[in-house]
Amino acid sequence: MLDKLQPLLTAVQRNCHISDARHAGDYTLCVYLLKMREYFRWEKRYAFRDKLPDVDVGDWLTQREDFWQSIEDEAFADLPVDGGYYDPFDNEAVNAALNPHGLVYSGGLGNNCKPHFFLGKLSHQEKQSEFTVLVSENEYARDLTAPPAMALGDTIFIRRESLRRMIWEKIEEWQWSKLENAMGRAIRHFDFEDDIENTLDEITDTVIESVLLHEKGEVLAAKELGPEWEQMLAGLPHSKTELMIRAVRDHLADSLTTLPGLVEKGKDASLHFYFANLPNMHKHLSPALMQAYESWAKHGRREVIEELLPASNAQWQRLARQILDLYRKNPDDYTNRLQTLVEDNRL
Repeated sequence: MLDKLQPLLTAVQRNCHISDARHAGDYTLCVYLLKMREYFRWEKRYAFRDKLPDVDVGDWLTQREDFWQSIEDEAFADLPVDGGYYDPFDNEAVNAALNPHGLVYSGGLGNNCKPHFFLGKLSHQEKQSEFTVLVSENEYARDLTAPPAMALGDTIFIRRESLRRMIWEKIEEWQWSKLENAMGRAIRHFDFEDDIENTLDEITDTVIESVLLHEKGEVLAAKELGPEWEQMLAGLPHSKTELMIRAVRDHLADSLTTLPGLVEKGKDASLHFYFANLPNMHKHLSPALMQAYESWAKHGRREVIEELLPASNAQWQRLARQILDLYRKNPDDYTNRLQTLVEDNRL
């Protein structure tokens, strides 16, 4: 099957390279080098426990950067599928053609308007009243940054391989210090001593629940906030303000679906992993949520988190509306005003 689809694979991976050529410089040097090492691991199919050959990684990195320099001005290629050609951002049409072949494709914009493309094996799909969920397994083409999940319109893409890789990186990072924190509490629910690969699969199954709940919240939040929110984000420079605004929307999404869903399911490991993966900005904007989590971890009363949910949802709904109102009233000068507004309205 893949041999027949080689022109498609080549086109998707080419678009991935073009995106990387344009945006790899967005990262700090340290983050960039870490991402490149893991990209090498994926491309060369090294296992997580394998030690990477430093000389080979260095040579590969130099060759990849030279290649990127030669293609960064190229336009993204249309995708050849079933005798026709499709726009690389026309996810609906491309997936209508590919899903029957057991493949899933995604092309969309992530942080800093970086295009992301991937092609993978379709694990399963489900249609709900407001969403279509497409879950991929093995990834055949991807770019440097591989978001584990993305909501595009009413379609939610879950990339199991990328999620599994992200989980491993988080666990490996925790193992350096083994702090008594949310990640440590989550890991204790699983046995890493005997079978790492199967344990990673088990953890991935657990975390997918949280990821799917969050992406459903993203779809609902996008409908609630409307296209103005994305227009506002597009006008922001890569800055602390941008991180704040993205965190507000994430908190809104989580207050709509993620936290209510996780509390209802009652799975301790899922909740611990949720808090373990909260970025620092999200924690900064919601100290009350972090206090509720620590209280639960110490005293075992999950109700302290559940009791906070109504106030949390009301807070992020109100703040999101205030952000949009400020943007409408100050379309040419809203960056600094937004930062002050968000700082003054932490939960």
